[in-house]
Amino acid sequence: MTPSETLSRRRVLAASATAATFTIVPRHVLGGPGHKAPSETLNVAGIGVGGIGSHDVKELSTQNIVALCDVDRSILEGQAKLYPKARIYSDYRKMLDAQKDIDAVTIATPDHSHAIITMAALRAGKHVHCQKPLTHSVYEARAVGKAAREAKVATQMGNYGQASEEHRLMAELIWAGAVGTVQEVHAGSNRYPAISPRGIPRPKDTPPVPANLDWDVWVGPAPIRPYHPSYHPFAWRGWWDFGSGVLGDIACHELSPVFKALKLQDRHPDWVEACSSNHQLPPEVRQESAPMASITRWHFAAGFDRPALTITWWDGGLKPARPEELEPDAPFAEGDWMMIVGDKGKMLRHELIPARRAREFGPPPRVLERSPGHYVEWINACKGGHAAGSNFDGHAAHLAEVVQLGNIALRTPGRLAWDPVGLRFTNSAAANALVNPPYRSGWYL
Repeated sequence: MTPSETLSRRRVLAASATAATFTIVPRHVLGGPGHKAPSETLNVAGIGVGGIGSHDVKELSTQNIVALCDVDRSILEGQAKLYPKARIYSDYRKMLDAQKDIDAVTIATPDHSHAIITMAALRAGKHVHCQKPLTHSVYEARAVGKAAREAKVATQMGNYGQASEEHRLMAELIWAGAVGTVQEVHAGSNRYPAISPRGIPRPKDTPPVPANLDWDVWVGPAPIRPYHPSYHPFAWRGWWDFGSGVLGDIACHELSPVFKALKLQDRHPDWVEACSSNHQLPPEVRQESAPMASITRWHFAAGFDRPALTITWWDGGLKPARPEELEPDAPFAEGDWMMIVGDKGKMLRHELIPARRAREFGPPPRVLERSPGHYVEWINACKGGHAAGSNFDGHAAHLAEVVQLGNIALRTPGRLAWDPVGLRFTNSAAANALVNPPYRSGWYL
């Protein structure tokens, strides 16, 4: 063999050996009686149909949209005009109890009610698509993953980039040895605070609840507080009681391909630590809302023939040192971004740097099945096909758990030692109080 032929063969073998990480399990293996045949059309209900929820319903409108649910009647009535055959509800519990023809639900409520609605739907035997982050706490993530495994229905988290071509190229390059052994992953987002106001205290004024809003159901399992437009509509993400900050908003997008490519679905961090712009702010700010800027770091220990790995998240304009390999005029760490550092090179997302290195290496062996589309994956899974790429048990619940560990670190000083079996930190009572925060009376998982 020529040297180039030897390298090509080595890359193909390396990629083939690790491609099982992305293997999609046929739906019939997961079992479950009563699923519709692939030729049938699903009856879909949308829960939380404003904002991204309206997009989810639209993407699923190739099926029968039979029900719409939202606590805001103005949003609900607007969507009902688009789907006149759908029955409308303001409470998902009443909808699941009353309408038995529903096969599948899509959930796009604020983060704090993702898990309770998902669990109710799973118990009712419904297929579930839930927006990211899948859960609002570490305990919820573990519980939802287990429930999805037992329910044997089709699930998908709404990190739609996981279906993209670039995510597959990223994995194939790593598996082909393009950067050698991956040692560090850096990812982040520099989204404007106007998208999710944060680093601020709770408002003191108490305007009346709008007539179109069921505020009690909106608050759901969170501690009750007076209504304020700082929370709804779409201003909740930066508040710890309702959202998960920039980390919870974007990390489930950015870190998903790394979790797949590096086989992290069965690995847990042994420690996590964080620092943020909230550090010197008073408790009434740092305990209420996420920081304007932060750095969060997870460490995965070496073991079982796998090397140690550190993942670092940056947001609010913070970023790591610019890689020396990058061309001087090339942008770096802008918008939502990722850098993968190996012992033999670096990548920005799915592109090797510098550009000369990418040209020399060439395209990696194509070993992964390409996606028909994020929503189509889930529809097909509901009808008996392969499990979707961000299904709860195989990927999404674990990813959400690790992300929410980071949010605990943002609220707790020091390096936190994590025991994944005991589901507790071994060195911080304050951090443990955030693993499974209590629900408001009358709400349960």
